[in-house]
Amino acid sequence: MSEREEELLRKRFQELALRADKQYRPLFTGFLSPPEAQWALQAGRKAGVDVRFSGGYEDAERKMACFLPLGEEEPDFPFCALSLTWPHQTAPGHRDILGAAMGMGVQRHCLGDIALEQERAILFVTEELADHICQGLTSAGRIKLQVRLLEELPEIQPPEAKTLHDTVASLRLDAVVASGFSLSRAKAADLIAAGRVKLRHLPTLRTDAQVEEGDSISAMGLGRIRLDAVGSPTKKGRIPLTILRYGEKKH
Repeated sequence: MSEREEELLRKRFQELALRADKQYRPLFTGFLSPPEAQWALQAGRKAGVDVRFSGGYEDAERKMACFLPLGEEEPDFPFCALSLTWPHQTAPGHRDILGAAMGMGVQRHCLGDIALEQERAILFVTEELADHICQGLTSAGRIKLQVRLLEELPEIQPPEAKTLHDTVASLRLDAVVASGFSLSRAKAADLIAAGRVKLRHLPTLRTDAQVEEGDSISAMGLGRIRLDAVGSPTKKGRIPLTILRYGEKKH
């Protein structure tokens, strides 16, 4: 995104927040990336309104923002979920599904996460485009799709994770990445410097960025880890960690 595009989007969030306060009603954005969600939160705080987020499930990466007057009850978000199934064992990938949907002329902010399950995929979309996508999304790459609108938002099961126990000298990003992905410290630093690592869903180039308990870290091509617990330093000053390591990202 260019600086000009970022400026326009920030201005749009500010306008929505002010309108929500003036008209005393909730107003929604489309699905936002994590950096965009931070801009929406800043706009809400500046305008003095609440900002709520939802992406359909707890660990969603792309979420809608709702600007609403202080003290008002959170309304239902205007998005729904589509179930995508295929007739044989070869499953489409995230990029295949996203590319097929955007190939229909659907803009990215109208599409939320794509959660890949064992026998289906769940695609979160804005309500206004649900029927259009159901009728037009017939394939992803060479894989034929059957698409239907779900009456309720499904419960997305968290992916299976491997529990790792290790100690590190500090909670620097490069140290935690090296531990969680079984890499050398130098290799972890190279991945971060190359822009291939996200901390809390946001790209970071700082090897010395501090990681906190509960933080999520993803590395392109390696999957995702979560710092589940941080123990008390040992006598030698090492910090015990419990890390959950997941496979390929779902969204």
